[in-house]
Amino acid sequence: MSDPKAELLRYLQSAREALVWKLDGLSAYDVRRPLTPTGTNLLGLVKHAAGVELGYFGDTFARPYFTEEPPPWWYTEDAEPNADMWATAEESREQIVGLYHRAWEHSNRTIEALALDAAGEVPWWPRERREVTLHHILVRVISDTHRHAGHADIVRELIDGTVGMWKDNDGIPPGDRTWWESHRSRLEQVAREVGRG
Repeated sequence: MSDPKAELLRYLQSAREALVWKLDGLSAYDVRRPLTPTGTNLLGLVKHAAGVELGYFGDTFARPYFTEEPPPWWYTEDAEPNADMWATAEESREQIVGLYHRAWEHSNRTIEALALDAAGEVPWWPRERREVTLHHILVRVISDTHRHAGHADIVRELIDGTVGMWKDNDGIPPGDRTWWESHRSRLEQVAREVGRG
């Protein structure tokens, strides 16, 4: 029999690593580049994921991370909207990735210490929905992290064409640049034909 908690943690860890890998080899500019109309950027996605883990696996289960140091400005209740989705000039890649790694460690300790049916309370949710279990939060954070890893995959592809979940596993059919350009052109042509309907 497999260990359900270990299996859930394995899926969470794969998403964490995929998200951080998207920063590899990029300049300070490229990891901050807002490449969607809403400003989605790689370093902001990592920063957001760190905050998600600190909140859901820390505050929700009365195991806060920020006990000996003050929380960063973007983690406070009075932070500006989307403060956790971008990095200021003063926040380095190393600081944000380091915080994310520390968030993993803190989350993992919570996951190891509690049973899947352990009760918690999400303080920022509406009162009638605040009561949760560790299992619920694990599934939610796995889903959220994989979703943002997908965002990061698209943003990274827009920057330099790098795709995939891991360095040597892009998960797409083989094809050189010419083949992919031809494939994309074909899809564009089909879309235009259908759009003219």
